[in-house]
Amino acid sequence: MIKQISSLQNQLIKDLVLLKEKSKVRKKSRRFLIEGKRELELVATSGYSIEKILFEPSLISLETIKQIIDTKELELIEVSNDVYSKIAYRSTTEGVIAVAKSKDLGLNNLKLSPESPLIVVAEAPEKPGNIGALLRTADAANVDAFIIANPRTDMNNPNIIRSSVGCLFTNNVATGTTSEIITFLKERNIRIYCAALKEDSENYTSQNYTFGTAIVVGTEATGLSDQWLNNSDKNIIIPMLGKIDSMNVSVSAGILIYEAKRQRKFI
Repeated sequence: MIKQISSLQNQLIKDLVLLKEKSKVRKKSRRFLIEGKRELELVATSGYSIEKILFEPSLISLETIKQIIDTKELELIEVSNDVYSKIAYRSTTEGVIAVAKSKDLGLNNLKLSPESPLIVVAEAPEKPGNIGALLRTADAANVDAFIIANPRTDMNNPNIIRSSVGCLFTNNVATGTTSEIITFLKERNIRIYCAALKEDSENYTSQNYTFGTAIVVGTEATGLSDQWLNNSDKNIIIPMLGKIDSMNVSVSAGILIYEAKRQRKFI
């Protein structure tokens, strides 16, 4: 039987609104919301565990949902338009929201290629839009792992999922402290290349990225911490030919990643 909910006062709906809006609720419950057809398609093969699917039948049919994901073990809930609008994050949406369990994003859960992995590390990015753009870039280049050092927002933030267009689910993602990540990389003989505006930084095209490589980027405002710069195998720089001395972190990361991919002859 498919459950139906039309009341905004329903306790499940109240709980889901908190899950949408409050990071501490997501962390405590180890649950989060996934909204949209494309996102549902991507999460279906990502290893995340889905518990419930709520749908607004005037926006999406149950048959369409069943074509996207196996619903046999899922709780299906039909909701009214008012209820859906209350729990939806986007103003323009596709009528389906899933409740999923969070994954453990610890470094030890990363599955790396045994030969010359290419890893992207972003230190302390705060804006979900930048994190989402980095995830899209990492997916486009099919890097081996994407790691956030000293995260300032939880990775299940709806804005990250939205801005990444579901690429949170297509990447091999982990989080950790800067110290933990540096140790993790050094233990695996992965070379560390830090993007930095430093006097000793060398042009990014002059380096060899065909070995196990971690490309590390910081925020546009503060750059990378000294801990990264002091532990890098080489600090690298993208030449700025205009009036400003930096660019958006996802753009910088994309340039560096694709140089590494070019050298590996994968593109």
